[in-house]
Amino acid sequence: MSTRNKQSLLDTLRAAIEATDERFIREERLLPERELSDRFGVGRRAVREALNELEGEGLLFRKQGLGTFVREVGPKSTSLKSLTNRTSPHDIIEVRLEIEPVLARFAATRATPKDIDQMKLFVRRAAQAATPREYERWDSAFHTKIAESVRNTMFWGVFRLINSVRKEQHWVNSRTRVFTRGVSEEMVRQHNAIVASIAARDPQAAEDAMRDHIATAGVRISQSIVESL
Repeated sequence: MSTRNKQSLLDTLRAAIEATDERFIREERLLPERELSDRFGVGRRAVREALNELEGEGLLFRKQGLGTFVREVGPKSTSLKSLTNRTSPHDIIEVRLEIEPVLARFAATRATPKDIDQMKLFVRRAAQAATPREYERWDSAFHTKIAESVRNTMFWGVFRLINSVRKEQHWVNSRTRVFTRGVSEEMVRQHNAIVASIAARDPQAAEDAMRDHIATAGVRISQSIVESL
């Protein structure tokens, strides 16, 4: 498969994931590799390589025996739009402070070595980000990987709802104004502390590191709001 055709396949799948395109995604699950292969007129190996790359970018995750799933709740949801419009930055931080430290604690005992390697990759990518939006992308992938590694369907559903509200466009725009190079570096240091605690299999340290991280993000966002008034 040529480089150009591979890029076209990746671009089409990325666009489908971002738009929750029902031609390719049904009930948050991507069509099976065989069907994607038929639709694109390419071999299953090419499809598998594209899915591996998109999983590495934090856009997909796989459940053995169940298929390949998108990581975000679809933006077409009316209830999601309504919730987003009624949610303040303080609301989001307050809920994240209750949920994500617990997820980090569980991840310290449940994450596989592969999960941890992927967390470390996302931290490195965030550290290398050239723009606030690029940082946001890898920051989201990092937090999502932690939630996924817990392997609890109810926690996963709650996390996805929170993360989907955070990824609505006006929330992304507000956060990109906050995360200057210095702040991003501070966040990456905290990411490293979180993943180090998970890798060390230390639940309490992982929980504490995540709580410190979310609290710091809350302070930075609050400061930005005050400064903009």
